[in-house]
Amino acid sequence: MDAVASAGQLVGLAAATLLTAAFLVAVKMGWRRRRRQREVAPEGGCRVVGGDGGDRTDIVIVGAGVAGSALAYTLGKDGRRVHVIERDMTEPDRIVGELLQPGGYLKLMELGLEDCVEEIDAQRVLGYALLKDGRNTKLSYPLEKFHSDVAGRSFHNGRFIQKMRQKAASLPNVHLEQGTVTSLLEEGGMVKGVQYKTKSGEELKAYAPLTIVCDGCFSNLRRVLCSPKVDVPSCFVGLVLENCQLPHPNHGHVILANPSPILCYPISSTEIRCLVDIPGQKVPSMATGEMAKYLKTVVAPQIPPELHDSFIAAIDKGSIRTMPNRSMPAAPLPTPGALLMGDAFNMRHPLTGGGMTVAFSDIVVLRNLLKPLGNLHDASSLCKYLESFYTLRKPVASTINTLAGALYKVFCASTDQAKNEMREACFDYLSLGGVFSNGPIALLSGLNPRPLSLVAHFFAVAIYGVGRLMLPVPSPKRMWIGARLVSGACGIIFPIIKAEGVRQMFFPATVPAYYRAPPPME
Repeated sequence: MDAVASAGQLVGLAAATLLTAAFLVAVKMGWRRRRRQREVAPEGGCRVVGGDGGDRTDIVIVGAGVAGSALAYTLGKDGRRVHVIERDMTEPDRIVGELLQPGGYLKLMELGLEDCVEEIDAQRVLGYALLKDGRNTKLSYPLEKFHSDVAGRSFHNGRFIQKMRQKAASLPNVHLEQGTVTSLLEEGGMVKGVQYKTKSGEELKAYAPLTIVCDGCFSNLRRVLCSPKVDVPSCFVGLVLENCQLPHPNHGHVILANPSPILCYPISSTEIRCLVDIPGQKVPSMATGEMAKYLKTVVAPQIPPELHDSFIAAIDKGSIRTMPNRSMPAAPLPTPGALLMGDAFNMRHPLTGGGMTVAFSDIVVLRNLLKPLGNLHDASSLCKYLESFYTLRKPVASTINTLAGALYKVFCASTDQAKNEMREACFDYLSLGGVFSNGPIALLSGLNPRPLSLVAHFFAVAIYGVGRLMLPVPSPKRMWIGARLVSGACGIIFPIIKAEGVRQMFFPATVPAYYRAPPPME
């Protein structure tokens, strides 16, 4: 009996030992896993995501607007593990970012995102109409060489962004999270990730070899990554017009009004967006009724008759929105581990609707640069390599930026006779048709964004204006106005080109970064 009891005790002891060992192993493995995925930062109660384990994040993207959501899908489709942190995941409600030029649509197709303009009641845009003092001219996009689906698109900005977010989130390796990024995490001059606050208020840290900041025009992170020189030349007052038709269907309309242009374009099958430009940073007060009075007395008489009643009805309805028009040339400070994109990096006046075209073009450039890289962990080598991004993007981005800034200044009314002659010459030059309209509209549409073509057409307008002044008989006064016209044209375009960078814009092949090879893959 004693032998049997001793044997039972030995079996029980062995079983207990095995269970204890299994329990300790399980606890240790769980602790390691939690430490890897949700480690407590030593300096203060923030959890860490994207640690050193197999589920490590490759790229953190700050912002899921137009640039951020498109970039997340593009990089995710290439197999990158992407973590997107967006302040507000609800549908945005903006009055810009609603018109995508044909060049931008081609880039959207290249990224595989063209279906994002479907099922949102987006409208095809086939060109522009210019209206001035009762005259009008129609400028059609040169689309003859492209597939029949290629055209501009106009839509509600929020609907478009939500479609892109949904498409990005459909990829298993893309994680979209609502949270507010408060700072970049820097160590030894390198950006290692971001610190952010979740929707519930929890402080977290996300680490990745590359952080891409796309947090929009009001970015609070850009100062670390660039030297921002933000200019606010004017403000847009936005209204939605209903129950009316544009004079030229499926065309954007630019009204050369006094004191500055008015934009109209469809954003759905039943709505037309009207954007009234007001020069300067101050707009009439809406609370006191000054805004409604200004729109009815100054703007309404210059609105085409087809839109007038709907314009007045929109004012009476009270759904008036305003936003500052910002421009900011790209002035990057190359920083290991981080990159700026979208409106956080580069802005231009929205008159020409070129912002999304630049954003999608930049994403194509960045995707092509990152594609051959299997490893993003060598931050210094990656930073030097990605300096080529800033050069490769320049010809397209600078052309669209310069055109937007120059056209806005030309289209604004002035008490200066030389400036008004330039404005009149621009309208008449575009009205000539043929190469005189096809060249500029190809630039505007993003289909042929060549800097030399832009400069050639800009000064052709100035010379055309001087020629008009010399007819029928030149006089000292007319010659003086002509000289001031040319001088004014130089004063408009050369400062913009200088800010964009002459060498990178016109001679990118002379910049060493243009030829920078990818860092060696491990």
